[in-house]
Amino acid sequence: MTVDTYRKPTDLPETIAVFPLSGVLLFPRWSLPLNIFEPRYLNMIDDAMAGTRMIGMIQSNGDDRVHPSLVSTGCAGRITSYSETDDGRYLISLTGVCRFRVSQELNVETPYRQVHADWQPFAHDLVAPPDNSLPDRLNLVNSLKRYTQINSMEVDWEAVEHAPMETLINALCAGCPFGTVEKQALLEAQTVVDRAQVLITLLDMDVPGDDSSTLQ
Repeated sequence: MTVDTYRKPTDLPETIAVFPLSGVLLFPRWSLPLNIFEPRYLNMIDDAMAGTRMIGMIQSNGDDRVHPSLVSTGCAGRITSYSETDDGRYLISLTGVCRFRVSQELNVETPYRQVHADWQPFAHDLVAPPDNSLPDRLNLVNSLKRYTQINSMEVDWEAVEHAPMETLINALCAGCPFGTVEKQALLEAQTVVDRAQVLITLLDMDVPGDDSSTLQ
């Protein structure tokens, strides 16, 4: 089975292992490289590779590193590349499939955590948005230029101008140094257009003299 074969929520598993990691976002059709080294997550990857090859990325709340509280929404991805290093780490790429709501965390004996996933609120993630439904590039680029200038950030503007819009939006959402709350707002935006608007709002909030942009 490949990422493209997931067509409806019933194609997805009812329960899923989760990897709590604040500040890290996975989106549908977005590829996330991960370096896995903790024993409990090495175990998780072993089990995923022997099963559905799917895990869920989700942000956590609080400072409890061992058992942090989970936010309500994450994104599941399929392991699409995998290699093992000489020192026992796993280098994987996770390709986003569909977001989910945590309906219940399960009592499990595995060292990693598992949840019952409700896919239905994000069933539309399983269908790529048509190009004509994507937001205008110019507004996003203008906000990005102001933001990066103020924050003295270097940008590959050729890539910004030519990357597919959904890829560009997801790359900026994942790569900009926003806080956990802001990143969660980007993840939970219903559509790619909504995500772009939240992104523009967040970029504009760091621009001095622009008091009109507030996160709704």
